Amino acid sequence: MNKSIKFLLGDDHNIVRQGLQLIIGDVVENSEIIHASSLEQILSQIKSTSFDIAILDAQFPDGNSLSIIAEIKRLQPNIKILIFTSFEEENYAIKFINEGADGFLNKLSEENEIQNALQEMIEKGSSFPPFTKKMLQLSDEHIALLNPLNQLTERELEIALLYAKGFGNLEIANYLSLRQNTVSTFKKRIFDKLKVESFVDLIDLIRTHHDL
Repeated sequence: MNKSIKFLLGDDHNIVRQGLQLIIGDVVENSEIIHASSLEQILSQIKSTSFDIAILDAQFPDGNSLSIIAEIKRLQPNIKILIFTSFEEENYAIKFINEGADGFLNKLSEENEIQNALQEMIEKGSSFPPFTKKMLQLSDEHIALLNPLNQLTERELEIALLYAKGFGNLEIANYLSLRQNTVSTFKKRIFDKLKVESFVDLIDLIRTHHDL
């Protein structure tokens, strides 16, 4: 590939960006690579430099990439965005794609899978794992079933959203006029249904699948 391709690598871990840069070097003969370690830096680069492909992590210390995809596309309509993340494909890929991402790849992928994804992004403008391709062929109704929050009852979702907003058990109990032990019971149900083990995991899940 003789064409010069400009990449933006967005990840808060330098070792991930360096690894991607090495793999890009094996796939693209002539590339220009810019690094960014936060959402703020990503948007700053997007505003000042034109890119062909952005490879972005899903989560940064200053927020989730979902919150900036639309802005990136508004500023650079022709840019292609590949989400490269440890987030589970089954729970997150469709959400990012619906927001405007052009590809999704798990960080546990083998090197040849990453190379193939890069080649697809360059040649086709998109790259999706097999499961995601199948989901994209389904109706919106079926895709909605992939949202894990759909497993929650209306009350459980209400409490989960309050947890995500920083409310504690006592505050939720007072806010909803419930007993504190009742809130604790709801918390256990929520964690069991969503298969999360901490509030950090819960908040990440809610930020991905629901507006806060």
